[in-house]
Amino acid sequence: MHRPVLATLMIVPLVLAAAACGGGGSDDSGDSGTLRVLDYYNNEPDKTVYQQALEKCGQQNGVTIERETVPGANLIAKVLQQSSSRTLPDVLMIDNPDLQQIAATGALAPVTDFGLSADGYAKGVVDASTYQGKLFGLQPVTNTIGLFYNKDLLAEAGVQPPTTWAELRTAAKTLTKGDRYGVAFSAPANYEGTWQFLPFMWSNGGDEKNIATPQVAQALQLWVDLLGDKSASRSVLNWTQADVNDQFKAGKAAMMVNGPWQFPVLNEDTKLHYDVVPIPAPQAGGTVVAPLGGETWTIPQTGSKDRQAKAAKVVGCLNADDSQLSLGKLRQTVPTKTALGEQFVAANPSMKAFTTAVQTARARTGELGADWPKAATKIYTGVQTALTGGAAPQQALQQAQNG
Repeated sequence: MHRPVLATLMIVPLVLAAAACGGGGSDDSGDSGTLRVLDYYNNEPDKTVYQQALEKCGQQNGVTIERETVPGANLIAKVLQQSSSRTLPDVLMIDNPDLQQIAATGALAPVTDFGLSADGYAKGVVDASTYQGKLFGLQPVTNTIGLFYNKDLLAEAGVQPPTTWAELRTAAKTLTKGDRYGVAFSAPANYEGTWQFLPFMWSNGGDEKNIATPQVAQALQLWVDLLGDKSASRSVLNWTQADVNDQFKAGKAAMMVNGPWQFPVLNEDTKLHYDVVPIPAPQAGGTVVAPLGGETWTIPQTGSKDRQAKAAKVVGCLNADDSQLSLGKLRQTVPTKTALGEQFVAANPSMKAFTTAVQTARARTGELGADWPKAATKIYTGVQTALTGGAAPQQALQQAQNG
């Protein structure tokens, strides 16, 4: 799933820049037959999935993989430490919204310098790995969010999965009964709240450069109305996406906004019958623009061209067609090469809504680059102010934009 940008990143440019000026990490004297890899897939099943994928790519390219995994919250601090001590890994995985801030320091090499290309990849994915016109990473799989619905509850109420905002509001009202809410979403005062609001904001023409616009206010009004109708719990102000999933799984919400990483938990209950459709559009026939999650694989400036060339082969291998299809299936994610979409959905029909959404999805850093965290903070601040009744949507967004 997507991970929030860490506050630590705000100091990355200052710390890493000094290290970059010093020439980076290891030199050509190191053992180029072993490559060091750093990532944050420290939990199962992702840890084993990527261990097998990395070992396969290492074997194919004649190198041994020496892998280190750290919790997601610790990755940036680890990179900072390694950069200052000139011990950056040969292959570094980065959450895609973090790439531009790290690339800005000079700590990463453009992958195109080693013959890698993002031709045929979804545009939003390419944007996320690009800084100042140069490609600094390749992302084999991605994810986004959609609208899950309980098939039994909707059928019982005679409700069709909503495709527009008006249908969503009506369906949520109809499905709200007793202690069950019609819809659930995550709206806490953090980047997770911003992530969940983005498809509503972007699909309505909202823009992160200035959130104090009628388009963003209309999207926020929809969320305010869902709470006002009591079709959504006020607890959404504190719920994580995992909390939302728990509500849906327990039958306390008939629909929810969430991502495919929830499939394993939901599938534990064989009596739960659910499906997924894209996030409803503002109007019938409108284009849904959702955010892209996932991680990109990069080649740090280690000072060894030989090791970097071998690292590039491993990154290329992780992004090969067969690897993208395998990782997509094993991790409930979407291959980033658009030509693989039809084949992938045929083998993994539960991923259809997400695969469709990726085609028009956007990178969070695609427009503002390293300034994205500031905009993300303004967005969730405005959302919280409006949902708590502190101000009407337009005023709440204006306050956040000026803050």
